[in-house]
Amino acid sequence: MLRAVVYMKKTKLVVTCAVAVIVGVSVVAHQAPAPAAPQRPAGVVPDAKAAAFAKPAADNMTLTAVEGIKVGHHTLAERPTGCTTILFKEGTTGSVDVRGGAPGTRETDLLNPVNNVQIVNAISLSGGSAFGLDAASGVMKWLDERNIGYPVGAAGVVPIVPAAILFDLGFGGNPKIRPGADCGYRAADAASEGPVQEGNVGAGAGATVGKSGGRLAGGGSMKAGIGSAAIRLPSGLVVAAIVAVNAVGDIIDPWTGQVVAGARGADGKLMDARTMIRGGGSREGRAGENTTIGLVATNAKLTKVQAQKLAQMAHDGYARAISPVHTPGDGDSIFSVATGTWDGTANYGQIGSLAAEAMADAIVRAATQATASNGVPSARDLGTIPARFKQ
Repeated sequence: MLRAVVYMKKTKLVVTCAVAVIVGVSVVAHQAPAPAAPQRPAGVVPDAKAAAFAKPAADNMTLTAVEGIKVGHHTLAERPTGCTTILFKEGTTGSVDVRGGAPGTRETDLLNPVNNVQIVNAISLSGGSAFGLDAASGVMKWLDERNIGYPVGAAGVVPIVPAAILFDLGFGGNPKIRPGADCGYRAADAASEGPVQEGNVGAGAGATVGKSGGRLAGGGSMKAGIGSAAIRLPSGLVVAAIVAVNAVGDIIDPWTGQVVAGARGADGKLMDARTMIRGGGSREGRAGENTTIGLVATNAKLTKVQAQKLAQMAHDGYARAISPVHTPGDGDSIFSVATGTWDGTANYGQIGSLAAEAMADAIVRAATQATASNGVPSARDLGTIPARFKQ
């Protein structure tokens, strides 16, 4: 009995020490600063014009309402497809959250908070399926020519340009026509701090929604595109989103539950994917043929861990405004960035909640700002634009 008591006391001591060690490691890890980037070589100076970011106009209610961001599109003339480039000021923190079952991405592992590089220079969103990932190479070239990127000592800089794509190869013509490196370069060269152009442009040029009803005579999908929205608080905090919507599902106004764009029946009218699913009559989009890709941004200062939570929470915006969403046939992905141009403080949970709101609005705008293309109608044609989005 005495031996048992002694053994229990020793065991308790060992466990207590082990807990203390674990807690100690946790505290030290939490307090450890983010790894510093290598110094830029003296002769490698960023191009002054490319590195400068003007203050957004007070009435700008798109992604560029966040100071430290420029957006540019390039749309191919030969077929409705293209790419969208988003440029960031030096020192912008970034992350990502991928939830669709058929994603097409580049450099997303780098954005994981456990990995070393803390910054991002640009994000490329593109049509063209996996071929469109090459647009990021053009963005890299544009940045490299201007000495903008992650310093790598005497070797200069390496631009950090993660990317995501959507599938639009079956829309509007020859599928061999798709965005490449030249598209990304031109989109970067066109980028500005002005309000983001929405609708049938850039990565959203060939985007459609509402494939769950299949291809019906007189019915089928509807046109969507690029949408963007921003939320400004009196404190100066800004949270905004941009998205290219090419979903299997319907677009829903979360304020009213109204279907804005989606699957159409043989009579050309909206069928409502929610009703079809409950009735067992919906068709799942085929893997790789759909996808909604976007980005949320804030002018607050966030760590890479907090930026990832921002991206995760922004997916709530997808769930509110797209039905169904995150399906095996979608490659749904959201990037997130924090430019740190605002000196105020805010709970990053609040920022994440605002990101979901901004993303939901941007998704609806992707449908309301689109126009008919190649025989596929838009919400404007069906008269389904919600009153709050009418201009």
